[in-house]
Amino acid sequence: MKKTGNELLQFLAGLAMLVVGLYIFSQKVMVSSSFFGGGMWLGGFRMSGGIIMIPFIIGIIWMFASGGSFASKVFSGLGVLLIIVSIILSTNISLVHISLFEWIVILVLIFGGAGILARILLAVPRRNMDVIDENERLDDNRDKVRRIERSIDIEIEEIKKNNP
Repeated sequence: MKKTGNELLQFLAGLAMLVVGLYIFSQKVMVSSSFFGGGMWLGGFRMSGGIIMIPFIIGIIWMFASGGSFASKVFSGLGVLLIIVSIILSTNISLVHISLFEWIVILVLIFGGAGILARILLAVPRRNMDVIDENERLDDNRDKVRRIERSIDIEIEEIKKNNP
């Protein structure tokens, strides 16, 4: 039988492992963006960072000129959405040079911590298992009692038949 430890302590240890692993990983990742230099590809056509701002600028001018029509607000909103998408698409994420040992430690911390958390959070509570086991035992005992009652009833019927 597997010995169960303190689940709260296991949960906190798993959470600490996951947080530390993610922190170390975040320190080893370089994020750079080339929004104004890189631009974005749309339908085989390369749009630089400055050209992507034009729909937003047109939407703002249109909104102030028309007194805030619905169409101008939608056009401005689509301009903002286009800017956000182009920033995300022009973001470069790379991992700095680290040793294999560091990489293994990071992976063990992140996925080991996540595994411990998953085991604790997805486990069936032990109290419920005890109740289930107790209910199964009660059902078994009830079945035994019913079988005994049936056999007694059958014997009583036979006795009545033999003794009129």
